[in-house]
Amino acid sequence: MMNTLAKKIVIALSVVVAAYVSTGFVLGRSSSDDKAFRALTVYSEVLERVQHDYVDDPNLHQVTSGALHGLLDSLDPRSSYLSPLEYKDYREKSDSKAKGETGLSLTRRAYIGVLGVLPDSPAQKTGLVPGDILEKIAGFTTDQMALDQARLLLAGEPGTVVKLSVIRRLKPEPQDMEITLGKLPAPKLVEDKLQGDIAYLRVPEFEPGATKQIREKLAQFEHQGAHKLILDLRQSNQGDAAEGILTAQLFLSSGTITTLKGQTVTAVPSSADASKVAWSQPVAVLIGNGTAGAAEILAAAIADNHRGTTIGDRTYGTASMQKLIQLDDGSALIITVANYFTPAGKEIPADGVAPNVEVRPTPEESTALKEQNAPNQTVSQDDPVVKKAIAILENPGASKKVAQMPPRSARPYRTVAGLPLFAIAS
Repeated sequence: MMNTLAKKIVIALSVVVAAYVSTGFVLGRSSSDDKAFRALTVYSEVLERVQHDYVDDPNLHQVTSGALHGLLDSLDPRSSYLSPLEYKDYREKSDSKAKGETGLSLTRRAYIGVLGVLPDSPAQKTGLVPGDILEKIAGFTTDQMALDQARLLLAGEPGTVVKLSVIRRLKPEPQDMEITLGKLPAPKLVEDKLQGDIAYLRVPEFEPGATKQIREKLAQFEHQGAHKLILDLRQSNQGDAAEGILTAQLFLSSGTITTLKGQTVTAVPSSADASKVAWSQPVAVLIGNGTAGAAEILAAAIADNHRGTTIGDRTYGTASMQKLIQLDDGSALIITVANYFTPAGKEIPADGVAPNVEVRPTPEESTALKEQNAPNQTVSQDDPVVKKAIAILENPGASKKVAQMPPRSARPYRTVAGLPLFAIAS
């Protein structure tokens, strides 16, 4: 039988639905309001059926919390619902001034997954790699965990040990691991001089100050006689969108870099500035499944403005803006309110950025390329994507055959560094 509290809630929902119907039709609600009404009636009916027909009297709190987690999870990987208890813990950890970190870039679908690993970080020293799935963090399962919650669990005082349960490729059983938090070293750009007058620059992240470092390196290359550039963004997936926009201005003298817009966010375009250009020579941009966020904005700006050629594989797709909304019962929503669009008008989180020239390394080559994350490691001469970039820079006509990649929805799953993200695949 339905308990008293459940009956009251079902009745209350029915009253809300009834009121919505009467006022909605009388006032002539919009089609979006009508869709919301229909969804509310379905939820009310499902709740009533669960209460009436389920084998046991369900825990209404768990049912409601699970429904709200599922609702936000269905939107996108960066939108989440935090219960009152989760939000309380989130606020406490957010207020902490602890400096210990892991160097992990995270993503989420069914569970929290590893999108990227910074060079010389605690995560790299632990042996974590892109494509690993963090089934548990500090003993908490991640199947309903917000990305920001996971990040906070992986931050604390330097020396703190965090226990992980990790699912790895070709190993179905979770593996217990421990990671020791530490201060991250200052991000280092990896530079090299390749054959002829070609310079190489790998950007690991776009934290504040990255643009200044890149500008200095570009000036150095020019002084050394370099006239062509390979910009490697394949494992760049951390940092601020604003920094990606500033870096794009180093290459573009005109045109749109990106546009931020959403249902309630007026379109905010970012444009090139001729006075900020630091490199006007040819450029080839390397991208892949590990390219995300600010790096995607930069890559798309260069490609869509025909400033250079993008080479490699489709990027991950995460360039967006979130907003924290506190609710009256002490819970909260972390919700995506706007996405970044390419100059050609494509939504980056929905489609990622497809390369002009597609080059997909074999699994063996992908394994070898992981070693490039080692501190101060220079570019591998056997890297097939680098080889293609050199060929294009030396013979611009080689880039005229543009890759025709299917939209993300037509692809079987998303990969990182050539490895499928099983439980967190789109």
